[in-house]
Amino acid sequence: MLSSSRCGAAAALTALALLSGCQAGKQAASTVDRAALPTMERVALNANTCWFKSGDKAFADYRLAPELNSFSGRPRILAVPRHKPEALPALVVQAEGSPARLDAFGPLIDGATGERIRRDVQRWAAGRSGC
Repeated sequence: MLSSSRCGAAAALTALALLSGCQAGKQAASTVDRAALPTMERVALNANTCWFKSGDKAFADYRLAPELNSFSGRPRILAVPRHKPEALPALVVQAEGSPARLDAFGPLIDGATGERIRRDVQRWAAGRSGC
């Protein structure tokens, strides 16, 4: 049996642990960096996973060509023909500024997959992931 001072100390430690657990959760929930480079890094990682490596038929003829280290301040990703990477891209997704302003253009965005591409890019730019 614990004495009242030990019970009080145990209760205080328990309360402190619970409180610090709540505070740790607040600190762990970080905000998403909305600058152009981190935004395009998120988009590139998700696009690679969901569009190119997943076997998605809409992107089967293309491969990802990231150009994230841009001296123009516009990091971007390209979807280029799989067997002709030097050819014109079928899709360009780029960002500029902080918060990032996104732009996407090319034949893939104008085609049947365009709306899906726009939704995916907006979702990934906002910090969500997954296909």
